[in-house]
Amino acid sequence: MKNLEIKTKIVEKKGFLIDMDGVIYHGSQPIPGAVEFINSLRDNGYPFLFLTNNSQRTSRDVCYKLRKMGFNVNDEDIFTCAMATARYLASRKENGTAYVIGEGGLLTELHNVGYSIVDDNPDYVVIGEGRTIMLESVDKAINMIMNGAKLIATNLDANCPVGNGKYRAGCGAFVSMLEFATGKQAFSVGKPSPVMMRMARKALDLATDETIMIGDTMGTDILGAGSMGFTTVLTLSGVTQEEDLDKYGYTPDFIIKSVKDLLNDDLFFEVLEKKHNVLTYA
Repeated sequence: MKNLEIKTKIVEKKGFLIDMDGVIYHGSQPIPGAVEFINSLRDNGYPFLFLTNNSQRTSRDVCYKLRKMGFNVNDEDIFTCAMATARYLASRKENGTAYVIGEGGLLTELHNVGYSIVDDNPDYVVIGEGRTIMLESVDKAINMIMNGAKLIATNLDANCPVGNGKYRAGCGAFVSMLEFATGKQAFSVGKPSPVMMRMARKALDLATDETIMIGDTMGTDILGAGSMGFTTVLTLSGVTQEEDLDKYGYTPDFIIKSVKDLLNDDLFFEVLEKKHNVLTYA
């Protein structure tokens, strides 16, 4: 991205929403070219926000991990589904109560918006990721939902990668169990929900046609951003592979091997200007 200073002057304001796992890193290792790409966005004044459907960690925790890898980022550059969930609930009911199955990131964000975490008669049952979810907690949640508490999911991801090609059950798996047990449907705030997508766009003070989403998952990143009218860039460095695209009735605007491809000035500005309907860059 050597000629950005010259070319940026002729391109309208643009900004990026960027998924993380599979897009800029795998596990604890950055994807080749990712550090250079993100740091060049910062150096050249392009606003960006990382979006994650992982509610376990706070934005500060996530930022610390990224900075250890060499990314020039701040806490404010991270937007989690836990943050989106907490802000959504606060907009529906101020100073409400929640019974939470989840971890520190979700609990912190709910406290930040004035919510109290309770063990009986909550306004909402909120489900996030958890490595130590107990059947006793699930049973309590079922009875609370049957007694009128609203079921909220931070996301509906069925599973989560944990590195070395392994997965664990995701938030969506536990939510499905609660829905089946109670006959009640959850409301999900994380990607691909327009709630999280709209919050993220507004956080960067961007219009719809100024927003570019880079992600590796068709069913969350690309579906959610495409439904909002954002420019969509699918990277094949994560979950979705090129042969998977025939499964979907929609396509991304651009397909790249990894974000390293966006270090190419010509491709980068084709994305900014959305010159092509679909481009596979090799």
